[in-house]
Amino acid sequence: MAAGKSGSCKMLEPFEPPGPPPSKKSRKGRNQEKLHGSTAVPEAKVMEQDIWKEFPEDLLEAVIARLPIASFFRFRSVCRKWNSLLESQSFSECCAEIPQGNTWFYAFTHDNVNSGTMYYDPSMRKWHHPAYRPTKMIALPVASAGGLVCFLDIGHRKFYVCNPLTRSFKELPTGSVKVWSRIAVGMTLNGNSTTGGYKVMWVGRDGEYEVYDSVKNSWSRPGSMPSNIKVPLSLNVLSQAVSVDNTLCFMRSDPEGIVSYNMDTGVCKQFIIPAPLHLSDHSLAECKGRIMLVGLLTKNAATCVCIWELQKMTLLWKEVDRMPNVWCLEFYGKHVRMTCSGNKGLLMLQMRSRQMNRLVAYNVMSREWLKVPGCVVPRGRKQQRVACCIAFNPCLTATA
Repeated sequence: MAAGKSGSCKMLEPFEPPGPPPSKKSRKGRNQEKLHGSTAVPEAKVMEQDIWKEFPEDLLEAVIARLPIASFFRFRSVCRKWNSLLESQSFSECCAEIPQGNTWFYAFTHDNVNSGTMYYDPSMRKWHHPAYRPTKMIALPVASAGGLVCFLDIGHRKFYVCNPLTRSFKELPTGSVKVWSRIAVGMTLNGNSTTGGYKVMWVGRDGEYEVYDSVKNSWSRPGSMPSNIKVPLSLNVLSQAVSVDNTLCFMRSDPEGIVSYNMDTGVCKQFIIPAPLHLSDHSLAECKGRIMLVGLLTKNAATCVCIWELQKMTLLWKEVDRMPNVWCLEFYGKHVRMTCSGNKGLLMLQMRSRQMNRLVAYNVMSREWLKVPGCVVPRGRKQQRVACCIAFNPCLTATA
């Protein structure tokens, strides 16, 4: 060692062979550690129940009124207090300030006709199965307005009006209908909401008709069918009427056209409108005041679904859209039947034959065709066959 320099030396540590490598934990084990670590919430951060008791009532109602309609089925079962909100005037005012949601479809099936109903939400493409029917009898949904649905019980010759969401239910007084299977039914509001009441109208094939006013709770015949309107009208219970500016429009045949009735003035008119060639299974629809026609065009072995719009100046039907050709190929060579229900520009088409049963939704504004998923009841596997359906605007404050 060089002079003038000092140093220190360290003794080497004895060598130890390395231990076994750390074992790799499974993904399940790592997830469990994360789960246990995330659930360990300090006691100081837990919300005390006393704070929730003092939560402002008006703020709670404002929040609940803005929940998606689909969450309402779970909301009612939380507690009696929340369930009783439907009868609160302040809650009704909160709901009235919120724009109406998307159109839904009320339906029941051949296989489940006596035990339950279904609601289809097109925006979520999902079926809902609330355990509720408005009556134990088999009642057909025939008309709707403002969140209310009108049912016709042919067997017992009665009309019912119901809010499918809130279970608000009313049996209408007995009318003077003679042949219940040969009538068409329409429904309108006395204003923009059900607070002003509603009216229900039935029209028979021989020109007889009656109007029910919920404010008076009675049927009346405020006008008479003009003599220039040819009878019989060739109407049936599935000929759903459409409403345009408080005027009901019914499809008729022989001659082809439309019969309209103004619910305010009681004036009835007839418009002779030639139907497109090779047309069958056609129905009326409405979108923002425009009258539409939906039907099957069948020529030779080819079948297609077409949409027409009524031209007000010429009183002729103009084709505006048709189902994609790829979808129509499935109908080739088959005897296809179609039923249509719709409201405010949204239609549901049921295509059926011996070999198939299809549901298709159509948006009039966007001209978009969408296949509706099959409906399976809870804890079931068999796809249900829709027997009858009608469009309605779900509303929590509509009262029958």
